[in-house]
Formats: sequence, C-alpha cells, structure tokens
Amino acid sequence: MSKLSLYLQYPFVQYALIVGTLIALCSSLLGVTLVLKRFSFIGDGLSHVAFGAMAVAGVLRLSDDMALVLPVTVLCAVLLLRVGQNAKIQGDASVAMISVGALAFGYLLMNLFPTSSNVSGDVCSTLFGSTSILTLSLRDVWLCSVLSAVSVGAFAFFYNKIFAVTFDESFARAAGTNAGLYNLLVAVMIAVIIVLAMNLVGSLLISALVIFPALSAMRVFRSFRAVTVCSAVLSVCCALAGMLAAIAASTPVGATIVAADMAAFAAFSAAGALRRR
Repeated sequence: MSKLSLYLQYPFVQYALIVGTLIALCSSLLGVTLVLKRFSFIGDGLSHVAFGAMAVAGVLRLSDDMALVLPVTVLCAVLLLRVGQNAKIQGDASVAMISVGALAFGYLLMNLFPTSSNVSGDVCSTLFGSTSILTLSLRDVWLCSVLSAVSVGAFAFFYNKIFAVTFDESFARAAGTNAGLYNLLVAVMIAVIIVLAMNLVGSLLISALVIFPALSAMRVFRSFRAVTVCSAVLSVCCALAGMLAAIAASTPVGATIVAADMAAFAAFSAAGALRRR
C-alpha cells in the first residue's frame, strides 16, 4: 500500500488510470452488443488492422501515428461490416481474412524496414502491451477523454435503437429503423476504442476487454440494461485492479488486466451457478 500511495502521486500514473478507466468503460458498453450479435471477434480483427497501420506509420516515421492508424482502422471497420453482409464471404471469415492479412503485413514491414535494433521487442510490446501506458502525455489523456465521451454519449443517445438492432435486426428494419446506420455506428465506435486500447493491453489482448465483462455479467443478469450496467462497472473495476497490481508487482499491464477479467468471469460464473440452484 505504501508503494502504491507513492506511485499514485506521479502524474504519469494518474494519466494511466484515467485512460485505462475510460477505455474499459467504452469497450464494455460496446462489448455487450457485439457478444449478443455474435460478432465478438471484430475487436480482434480491428486490433490486428491497427497493428498493421502502426507498422506503416513507423516505416513512414510519422511523428503522430494516430493520424494514420485511426482512419485506417475505422475504414476497415466499415469494410468488415460491408463484406460481412456479402453472402459469399460470411462475417467470421471476413474478420479472419482481414485480421491475419493485416497482422502478417505489419510484421513483414517491421522486418523489411526496421525502425530500431530490437524488432522482436517492438513486436512483442505492440502485441501484448507495454509500459507505454505509463508514458502518456496530457495531450493523449485529453484525446482519449474526448473520444471516450463521444462514444459513451452516442451509445446513451442511441441506446433504444442499438437495443432494437441488437436483439432483432429484422424486426427493427420492419419497424422503420435504419439498422445499417446503427451497425455502422457501432463498428466505427469500436474501431476508435480499439485504437485507444492499443497502448493499454496490446493488439492481441484487446478482445478480452470487449468479451469478458459482457460474458461475466450475463452469468448473473438477464436484461440488456442490467447486463450493460454490470459489464461497465465490472470492466472499470478490473481495469483499475489490474493496473494497480501491475504497478505494485511490476508485471505487464495488459496481461494483468486480462487476468483480473478472467478471475471476475470465474467468480460470476460460480455466482450464476449458485443462483440457478
């Protein structure tokens, strides 16, 4: 506790906790929709796209890689949505195709045009997260805060439409709801969150932030609203616990957060089993 209290006095730790909390909140809200629509691995696919875009930005030596990574990831989110509606290429196949292609392309570029002497270390830190979450600037915090506020606000404002499209898209279309527009909105929002989460847990572990809180809440609750609220609270708590544990024990931030999510899932699964009995 004394070690944590000492670290919490530093601005870079405070910035990391703020950004981690916001990312966990946004990913959990959208995660419920993605899990119910059986499109959970779009987060995994988009994270690999972001990895490839970051490799391109590194080769081009861009001072601000966000200017390239964010538009490319959003564009691929739209592409995944359109391709997933094609009868010749189903949704899961399109995610796998774009995911593997972007990951291989990014790794190939990093080897052909290395920007440092330790390519393996750069790849490992990008895939599994690194200490970059502890080197955030005030500008990064403001950018994450604004984008997170927009995502949460859009989810709250269009909550009823997203709910309708999530549970019965055919009925929503028959009732006059523009289901394609709201599916596109969710895809763009998750793309933004994926890009923001790259520094927190790495591209290979991002799906855990999307999937675990939603599945944990579904073990106990049944209504969409209750699952969404529980998922958001649980995701924030796990993110904070994981980051504090990582700082205290000097463990990888991303892996520690995912371990906290897994422990919460086990606890909620046990609670759900007891409740059913």
